[in-house]
Amino acid sequence: MTWNAGGSAVASKDSAERRRSPFTFCTTSSGPRNVHVAFSTLPSARSAPFTVACATVQEPSSAVTLFARTGTATATSRKSGRSGPVTSFGGRWHLSALVDDLLDAGRVTSGRILLTRRPVDLAEAVRRCLSTMTSAGRTEAHVVRLDLEPVWVNADETRIDQIISNLLDNAVKYMPAGGEIHVRVTAEGDGGVLQVADSGVGISAPTLPRVFDIFVQGDQTLDRAKGGLGIGLTLVRRLVELHGGTVHAASAGSGRGSTFTVRLPRTSAPAERTAPQALPPHGLTTPRRVLLVEDNDDAREMLRAGLALAGHDVHEAADGPSGIELAATTDLDVALIDICLPGLDGYEVARRIRAGDRSESMVLVAVTGYGQAEDRFRAREAGFDAHLTKPVASEQLLTLVATAERAGLNQASS
Repeated sequence: MTWNAGGSAVASKDSAERRRSPFTFCTTSSGPRNVHVAFSTLPSARSAPFTVACATVQEPSSAVTLFARTGTATATSRKSGRSGPVTSFGGRWHLSALVDDLLDAGRVTSGRILLTRRPVDLAEAVRRCLSTMTSAGRTEAHVVRLDLEPVWVNADETRIDQIISNLLDNAVKYMPAGGEIHVRVTAEGDGGVLQVADSGVGISAPTLPRVFDIFVQGDQTLDRAKGGLGIGLTLVRRLVELHGGTVHAASAGSGRGSTFTVRLPRTSAPAERTAPQALPPHGLTTPRRVLLVEDNDDAREMLRAGLALAGHDVHEAADGPSGIELAATTDLDVALIDICLPGLDGYEVARRIRAGDRSESMVLVAVTGYGQAEDRFRAREAGFDAHLTKPVASEQLLTLVATAERAGLNQASS
Protein backbone atom coordinates (compact mmCIF):
# COMPACT_ATOMS: atom_id res chain seq x y z
CA MET A 1 0.00 0.00 0.00
CA THR A 2 1.24 3.49 -0.82
CA TRP A 3 0.01 6.91 0.22
CA ASN A 4 -0.56 9.56 -2.45
CA ALA A 5 -0.20 13.29 -1.96
CA GLY A 6 -3.86 13.64 -1.09
CA GLY A 7 -3.57 11.12 1.73
CA SER A 8 -5.34 8.22 0.00
CA ALA A 9 -4.31 4.61 0.40
CA VAL A 10 -3.66 2.96 -2.94
CA ALA A 11 -2.89 -0.69 -3.58
CA SER A 12 0.11 -1.56 -5.72
CA LYS A 13 -0.68 -3.36 -8.97
CA ASP A 14 2.15 -5.75 -8.29
CA SER A 15 0.71 -8.29 -5.84
CA ALA A 16 4.17 -9.52 -4.86
CA GLU A 17 5.20 -5.99 -3.92
CA ARG A 18 1.93 -5.48 -2.07
CA ARG A 19 2.44 -8.59 0.05
CA ARG A 20 5.99 -7.54 0.97
CA SER A 21 4.75 -4.25 2.38
CA PRO A 22 4.11 -4.18 6.14
CA PHE A 23 1.11 -1.93 5.41
CA THR A 24 -0.70 -4.23 2.95
CA PHE A 25 -4.44 -3.89 3.30
CA CYS A 26 -7.24 -6.33 2.70
CA THR A 27 -8.47 -6.65 -0.87
CA THR A 28 -11.77 -8.50 -1.03
CA SER A 29 -13.39 -10.15 -4.04
CA SER A 30 -15.68 -7.15 -4.34
CA GLY A 31 -12.68 -4.82 -4.63
CA PRO A 32 -10.21 -3.16 -2.27
CA ARG A 33 -11.37 -1.45 0.89
CA ASN A 34 -11.49 2.23 -0.01
CA VAL A 35 -9.46 4.12 2.56
CA HIS A 36 -9.15 7.90 2.32
CA VAL A 37 -7.14 9.83 4.85
CA ALA A 38 -6.93 13.58 5.32
CA PHE A 39 -3.96 13.90 7.65
CA SER A 40 -4.72 17.56 8.32
CA THR A 41 -7.75 16.56 10.41
CA LEU A 42 -6.01 14.61 13.15
CA PRO A 43 -6.75 12.59 15.17
CA SER A 44 -10.03 11.17 13.86
CA ALA A 45 -8.97 10.83 10.24
CA ARG A 46 -6.14 8.52 11.20
CA SER A 47 -8.56 5.85 12.37
CA ALA A 48 -8.82 4.24 8.94
CA PRO A 49 -5.10 3.61 8.36
CA PHE A 50 -4.77 2.53 12.01
CA THR A 51 -7.38 -0.16 11.51
CA VAL A 52 -6.05 -1.24 8.12
CA ALA A 53 -2.38 -1.33 9.08
CA CYS A 54 -2.97 -3.06 12.39
CA ALA A 55 -5.20 -5.73 10.91
CA THR A 56 -2.24 -6.62 8.74
CA VAL A 57 0.27 -6.44 11.60
CA GLN A 58 -1.98 -8.80 13.51
CA GLU A 59 -1.66 -11.47 10.83
CA PRO A 60 1.69 -12.89 11.95
CA SER A 61 1.44 -11.72 15.56
CA SER A 62 -2.03 -13.00 16.46
CA ALA A 63 -1.14 -16.65 15.98
CA VAL A 64 1.91 -16.22 18.20
CA THR A 65 -0.28 -14.48 20.77
CA LEU A 66 -2.90 -17.21 20.51
CA PHE A 67 -0.87 -20.11 21.82
CA ALA A 68 1.71 -18.18 23.84
CA ARG A 69 -0.77 -16.88 26.42
CA THR A 70 -0.34 -20.01 28.50
CA GLY A 71 3.45 -19.78 28.26
CA THR A 72 3.69 -23.53 27.65
CA ALA A 73 3.12 -24.07 23.95
CA THR A 74 5.80 -25.83 21.92
CA ALA A 75 5.68 -26.81 18.30
CA THR A 76 7.69 -28.69 15.72
CA SER A 77 8.30 -26.81 12.50
CA ARG A 78 7.74 -28.91 9.42
CA LYS A 79 10.22 -26.67 7.58
CA SER A 80 13.18 -27.00 9.97
CA GLY A 81 12.20 -30.11 11.94
CA ARG A 82 13.13 -28.30 15.16
CA SER A 83 10.96 -28.12 18.26
CA GLY A 84 10.76 -25.24 20.69
CA PRO A 85 8.54 -22.71 22.46
CA VAL A 86 6.51 -20.60 20.09
CA THR A 87 7.59 -17.29 21.66
CA SER A 88 8.62 -15.58 24.86
CA PHE A 89 5.75 -14.43 27.05
CA GLY A 90 7.12 -10.97 27.74
CA GLY A 91 7.66 -10.13 24.08
CA ARG A 92 4.23 -11.44 23.20
CA TRP A 93 2.59 -9.34 25.91
CA HIS A 94 4.21 -6.14 24.66
CA LEU A 95 3.47 -6.78 20.98
CA SER A 96 -0.13 -7.78 21.66
CA ALA A 97 -0.78 -4.73 23.86
CA LEU A 98 0.73 -2.42 21.25
CA VAL A 99 -1.38 -3.83 18.42
CA ASP A 100 -4.54 -3.82 20.56
CA ASP A 101 -4.01 -0.15 21.43
CA LEU A 102 -3.41 0.76 17.79
CA LEU A 103 -6.63 -0.92 16.72
CA ASP A 104 -8.64 0.65 19.50
CA ALA A 105 -7.21 4.08 18.68
CA GLY A 106 -8.94 3.75 15.33
CA ARG A 107 -12.15 2.51 16.93
CA VAL A 108 -12.48 5.20 19.59
CA THR A 109 -11.67 8.06 17.23
CA SER A 110 -14.37 6.87 14.85
CA GLY A 111 -16.90 6.19 17.64
CA ARG A 112 -17.08 2.44 16.99
CA ILE A 113 -16.42 1.05 20.45
CA LEU A 114 -19.37 -1.04 21.62
CA LEU A 115 -19.65 -1.68 25.36
CA THR A 116 -21.01 -4.92 26.81
CA ARG A 117 -21.88 -3.87 30.35
CA ARG A 118 -22.27 -5.96 33.46
CA PRO A 119 -21.34 -5.47 37.13
CA VAL A 120 -17.54 -5.42 37.45
CA ASP A 121 -15.53 -5.29 40.68
CA LEU A 122 -12.76 -2.72 40.19
CA ALA A 123 -10.62 -4.29 42.92
CA GLU A 124 -10.77 -7.72 41.31
CA ALA A 125 -10.00 -6.17 37.92
CA VAL A 126 -6.86 -4.55 39.37
CA ARG A 127 -5.70 -7.90 40.78
CA ARG A 128 -6.34 -9.58 37.44
CA CYS A 129 -4.40 -7.00 35.41
CA LEU A 130 -1.55 -6.89 37.88
CA SER A 131 -1.28 -10.69 37.78
CA THR A 132 -0.93 -10.56 33.99
CA MET A 133 1.81 -7.93 34.17
CA THR A 134 3.61 -9.82 36.93
CA SER A 135 3.55 -13.03 34.87
CA ALA A 136 5.14 -11.10 32.02
CA GLY A 137 7.90 -9.81 34.32
CA ARG A 138 6.78 -6.19 33.96
CA THR A 139 6.72 -5.34 37.69
CA GLU A 140 9.66 -7.31 39.07
CA ALA A 141 11.90 -4.23 39.36
CA HIS A 142 9.33 -2.19 41.30
CA VAL A 143 7.38 -2.20 44.54
CA VAL A 144 3.61 -2.44 44.08
CA ARG A 145 1.37 -1.48 46.98
CA LEU A 146 -2.37 -2.21 46.85
CA ASP A 147 -5.14 -0.56 48.84
CA LEU A 148 -8.30 -2.15 47.48
CA GLU A 149 -11.88 -2.46 48.57
CA PRO A 150 -14.72 -4.03 46.56
CA VAL A 151 -16.27 -1.39 44.31
CA TRP A 152 -18.78 -2.40 41.66
CA VAL A 153 -19.35 -0.48 38.46
CA ASN A 154 -21.64 -1.20 35.52
CA ALA A 155 -19.01 -1.57 32.83
CA ASP A 156 -17.48 -3.54 30.00
CA GLU A 157 -15.01 -5.82 31.78
CA THR A 158 -12.61 -5.96 28.82
CA ARG A 159 -12.46 -2.17 28.59
CA ILE A 160 -12.04 -1.77 32.35
CA ASP A 161 -9.09 -4.15 32.16
CA GLN A 162 -7.71 -2.07 29.30
CA ILE A 163 -7.99 1.14 31.34
CA ILE A 164 -6.22 -0.41 34.31
CA SER A 165 -3.53 -2.10 32.21
CA ASN A 166 -2.70 1.12 30.38
CA LEU A 167 -2.42 3.07 33.64
CA LEU A 168 -0.20 0.38 35.19
CA ASP A 169 1.88 0.16 32.03
CA ASN A 170 2.34 3.92 32.04
CA ALA A 171 3.52 3.81 35.65
CA VAL A 172 6.01 1.02 34.97
CA LYS A 173 7.29 2.56 31.74
CA TYR A 174 8.21 5.92 33.28
CA MET A 175 9.70 4.78 36.58
CA PRO A 176 13.29 3.72 37.34
CA ALA A 177 14.00 0.39 39.03
CA GLY A 178 13.11 0.35 42.70
CA GLY A 179 10.26 2.81 42.35
CA GLU A 180 6.85 2.38 43.96
CA ILE A 181 3.41 2.05 42.43
CA HIS A 182 0.42 2.57 44.70
CA VAL A 183 -2.96 1.41 43.38
CA ARG A 184 -6.06 2.41 45.32
CA VAL A 185 -9.71 1.43 44.76
CA THR A 186 -12.35 2.96 47.01
CA ALA A 187 -15.96 4.14 47.02
CA GLU A 188 -16.66 7.87 47.28
CA GLY A 189 -20.32 8.86 47.37
CA ASP A 190 -22.13 7.35 44.41
CA GLY A 191 -18.91 6.79 42.50
CA GLY A 192 -16.00 4.40 42.44
CA VAL A 193 -12.43 5.69 42.42
CA LEU A 194 -9.45 3.98 40.85
CA GLN A 195 -6.13 5.72 41.52
CA VAL A 196 -2.68 4.77 40.22
CA ALA A 197 0.21 6.74 41.71
CA ASP A 198 3.90 6.26 41.00
CA SER A 199 7.23 7.66 42.12
CA GLY A 200 8.55 7.90 38.58
CA VAL A 201 9.80 10.66 36.31
CA GLY A 202 6.67 12.76 36.69
CA ILE A 203 5.07 15.04 34.11
CA SER A 204 6.45 18.43 33.20
CA ALA A 205 4.18 21.46 33.48
CA PRO A 206 4.00 22.03 29.68
CA THR A 207 3.08 18.37 29.06
CA LEU A 208 0.49 17.93 31.82
CA PRO A 209 -2.43 19.70 30.07
CA ARG A 210 -1.83 17.56 26.93
CA VAL A 211 -1.04 14.23 28.57
CA PHE A 212 -4.26 12.60 27.32
CA ASP A 213 -3.85 13.83 23.74
CA ILE A 214 -2.99 11.22 21.13
CA PHE A 215 0.72 10.71 20.38
CA VAL A 216 1.78 12.91 23.31
CA GLN A 217 4.66 11.40 25.30
CA GLY A 218 7.05 12.57 27.95
CA ASP A 219 10.61 13.46 27.03
CA GLN A 220 12.40 10.49 25.44
CA THR A 221 15.95 9.81 24.35
CA LEU A 222 16.75 9.09 20.72
CA ASP A 223 16.64 5.32 21.23
CA ARG A 224 13.03 5.54 22.51
CA ALA A 225 13.93 3.08 25.26
CA LYS A 226 10.59 3.56 26.95
CA GLY A 227 8.75 2.43 23.82
CA GLY A 228 5.07 3.02 23.10
CA LEU A 229 3.33 5.35 20.70
CA GLY A 230 1.66 7.86 23.01
CA ILE A 231 -1.85 6.48 22.61
CA GLY A 232 -2.40 4.53 25.86
CA LEU A 233 -3.59 7.49 27.92
CA THR A 234 -5.77 8.72 25.04
CA LEU A 235 -7.54 5.37 25.13
CA VAL A 236 -7.88 5.60 28.90
CA ARG A 237 -9.67 8.94 28.67
CA ARG A 238 -11.98 7.91 25.83
CA LEU A 239 -12.90 4.60 27.43
CA VAL A 240 -13.54 6.24 30.80
CA GLU A 241 -15.77 8.84 29.13
CA LEU A 242 -17.70 6.10 27.30
CA HIS A 243 -18.49 4.68 30.75
CA GLY A 244 -19.75 8.05 31.98
CA GLY A 245 -16.68 8.74 34.09
CA THR A 246 -13.76 11.13 34.33
CA VAL A 247 -9.98 10.78 34.54
CA HIS A 248 -7.55 13.33 35.96
CA ALA A 249 -3.75 13.50 35.87
CA ALA A 250 -1.65 15.22 38.52
CA SER A 251 2.08 15.69 38.98
CA ALA A 252 4.27 18.04 40.99
CA GLY A 253 6.66 18.20 38.06
CA SER A 254 9.56 16.36 36.45
CA GLY A 255 11.13 13.77 38.74
CA ARG A 256 8.30 13.92 41.28
CA GLY A 257 5.98 11.11 40.19
CA SER A 258 2.44 11.23 38.86
CA THR A 259 -1.07 10.27 39.91
CA PHE A 260 -3.96 9.26 37.66
CA THR A 261 -7.45 9.21 39.16
CA VAL A 262 -10.43 7.58 37.45
CA ARG A 263 -13.97 8.12 38.73
CA LEU A 264 -16.83 5.92 37.48
CA PRO A 265 -20.51 5.70 38.45
CA ARG A 266 -20.98 3.01 41.08
CA THR A 267 -23.56 0.22 40.97
CA SER A 268 -24.80 -2.41 43.41
CA ALA A 269 -22.97 -5.69 43.79
CA PRO A 270 -24.71 -8.56 42.00
CA ALA A 271 -26.99 -10.67 44.16
CA GLU A 272 -25.22 -13.88 43.21
CA ARG A 273 -21.73 -14.35 41.94
CA THR A 274 -21.43 -17.39 39.72
CA ALA A 275 -18.07 -18.97 39.09
CA PRO A 276 -16.84 -18.87 35.50
CA GLN A 277 -17.59 -22.01 33.54
CA ALA A 278 -14.57 -24.29 33.55
CA LEU A 279 -12.82 -24.76 30.25
CA PRO A 280 -12.94 -28.29 28.85
CA PRO A 281 -9.74 -30.34 29.10
CA HIS A 282 -8.68 -29.78 25.50
CA GLY A 283 -6.22 -32.64 25.43
CA LEU A 284 -8.97 -35.09 26.41
CA THR A 285 -11.76 -34.00 24.04
CA THR A 286 -12.74 -35.91 20.95
CA PRO A 287 -10.50 -34.70 18.13
CA ARG A 288 -12.27 -32.47 15.62
CA ARG A 289 -11.59 -32.35 11.91
CA VAL A 290 -10.57 -28.73 11.32
CA LEU A 291 -10.06 -26.86 8.06
CA LEU A 292 -7.67 -23.91 8.36
CA VAL A 293 -7.79 -21.40 5.49
CA GLU A 294 -5.03 -18.81 6.00
CA ASP A 295 -2.73 -17.28 3.38
CA ASN A 296 0.00 -16.10 5.77
CA ASP A 297 2.46 -18.99 6.04
CA ASP A 298 3.70 -18.16 9.54
CA ALA A 299 0.23 -17.60 10.96
CA ARG A 300 -1.06 -20.79 9.37
CA GLU A 301 1.85 -22.82 10.74
CA MET A 302 1.38 -21.48 14.27
CA LEU A 303 -2.35 -22.11 14.21
CA ARG A 304 -1.85 -25.61 12.83
CA ALA A 305 0.71 -26.40 15.53
CA GLY A 306 -1.55 -25.14 18.33
CA LEU A 307 -4.58 -27.03 17.09
CA ALA A 308 -2.53 -30.19 16.56
CA LEU A 309 -1.15 -29.93 20.10
CA ALA A 310 -4.76 -29.92 21.31
CA GLY A 311 -5.30 -33.21 19.47
CA HIS A 312 -7.26 -32.02 16.44
CA ASP A 313 -6.92 -33.25 12.85
CA VAL A 314 -5.97 -30.15 10.85
CA HIS A 315 -6.35 -29.69 7.08
CA GLU A 316 -4.69 -26.61 5.60
CA ALA A 317 -5.33 -24.32 2.65
CA ALA A 318 -3.32 -21.24 1.68
CA ASP A 319 -6.05 -19.65 -0.45
CA GLY A 320 -9.80 -19.61 -0.97
CA PRO A 321 -10.10 -22.06 -3.93
CA SER A 322 -7.99 -24.67 -2.12
CA GLY A 323 -10.13 -24.29 0.99
CA ILE A 324 -13.33 -24.69 -1.01
CA GLU A 325 -11.97 -27.85 -2.65
CA LEU A 326 -10.98 -29.36 0.70
CA ALA A 327 -14.40 -28.52 2.15
CA ALA A 328 -16.08 -30.25 -0.81
CA THR A 329 -14.01 -33.44 -0.59
CA THR A 330 -13.32 -33.86 3.14
CA ASP A 331 -15.57 -34.60 6.11
CA LEU A 332 -14.98 -31.63 8.41
CA ASP A 333 -16.39 -30.41 11.72
CA VAL A 334 -15.02 -26.85 11.85
CA ALA A 335 -13.54 -24.43 9.31
CA LEU A 336 -11.44 -21.46 10.48
CA ILE A 337 -11.33 -18.98 7.60
CA ASP A 338 -9.33 -15.78 7.36
CA ILE A 339 -11.28 -12.94 5.74
CA CYS A 340 -8.41 -11.16 3.97
CA LEU A 341 -7.48 -13.88 1.48
CA PRO A 342 -5.98 -13.23 -1.96
CA GLY A 343 -8.38 -13.62 -4.86
CA LEU A 344 -11.51 -14.95 -3.18
CA ASP A 345 -12.02 -13.31 0.20
CA GLY A 346 -13.24 -15.21 3.22
CA TYR A 347 -16.85 -14.10 2.76
CA GLU A 348 -16.99 -15.60 -0.74
CA VAL A 349 -15.24 -18.76 0.47
CA ALA A 350 -17.91 -19.19 3.14
CA ARG A 351 -20.73 -18.64 0.65
CA ARG A 352 -19.33 -21.27 -1.71
CA ILE A 353 -18.76 -23.78 1.07
CA ARG A 354 -22.34 -23.28 2.26
CA ALA A 355 -23.54 -23.94 -1.28
CA GLY A 356 -21.86 -27.37 -1.24
CA ASP A 357 -23.18 -30.72 -0.08
CA ARG A 358 -20.97 -31.21 2.97
CA SER A 359 -21.58 -27.98 4.90
CA GLU A 360 -24.82 -28.76 6.71
CA SER A 361 -23.12 -29.64 10.00
CA MET A 362 -19.83 -27.77 9.42
CA VAL A 363 -19.18 -24.83 11.74
CA LEU A 364 -17.70 -21.87 9.85
CA VAL A 365 -15.63 -19.43 11.94
CA ALA A 366 -14.39 -16.09 10.58
CA VAL A 367 -10.97 -15.23 12.05
CA THR A 368 -10.05 -11.67 11.18
CA GLY A 369 -8.52 -8.40 12.31
CA TYR A 370 -11.74 -6.56 11.42
CA GLY A 371 -14.18 -6.72 14.33
CA GLN A 372 -16.75 -3.96 13.92
CA ALA A 373 -20.50 -4.51 13.91
CA GLU A 374 -20.68 -4.31 10.12
CA ASP A 375 -17.93 -6.93 9.82
CA ARG A 376 -19.89 -9.34 12.02
CA PHE A 377 -23.03 -8.65 10.00
CA ARG A 378 -21.22 -9.43 6.74
CA ALA A 379 -19.89 -12.65 8.27
CA ARG A 380 -23.37 -13.79 9.27
CA GLU A 381 -24.74 -12.93 5.84
CA ALA A 382 -21.99 -14.99 4.20
CA GLY A 383 -22.84 -18.07 6.26
CA PHE A 384 -20.39 -17.91 9.14
CA ASP A 385 -21.54 -19.27 12.50
CA ALA A 386 -18.98 -17.36 14.59
CA HIS A 387 -16.73 -14.31 14.26
CA LEU A 388 -13.43 -14.09 16.15
CA THR A 389 -11.38 -10.90 16.15
CA LYS A 390 -7.59 -11.20 16.26
CA PRO A 391 -5.74 -11.55 18.52
CA VAL A 392 -7.86 -14.50 19.71
CA ALA A 393 -7.32 -16.01 23.15
CA SER A 394 -6.17 -19.61 22.89
CA GLU A 395 -8.76 -20.76 25.44
CA GLN A 396 -11.53 -19.12 23.43
CA LEU A 397 -10.51 -20.67 20.12
CA LEU A 398 -9.80 -24.13 21.51
CA THR A 399 -13.08 -24.16 23.43
CA LEU A 400 -14.98 -23.14 20.29
CA VAL A 401 -13.26 -25.78 18.15
CA ALA A 402 -13.78 -28.49 20.77
CA THR A 403 -17.44 -27.81 21.49
CA ALA A 404 -19.03 -26.00 18.53
CA GLU A 405 -22.15 -27.48 16.97
CA ARG A 406 -24.09 -25.62 14.27
CA ALA A 407 -27.46 -26.04 15.95
CA GLY A 408 -26.37 -24.45 19.23
CA LEU A 409 -23.63 -22.03 18.40
CA ASN A 410 -25.98 -19.04 18.02
CA GLN A 411 -23.52 -16.69 16.30
CA ALA A 412 -20.80 -16.71 18.94
CA SER A 413 -18.40 -13.86 18.44
CA SER A 414 -15.79 -11.73 20.11
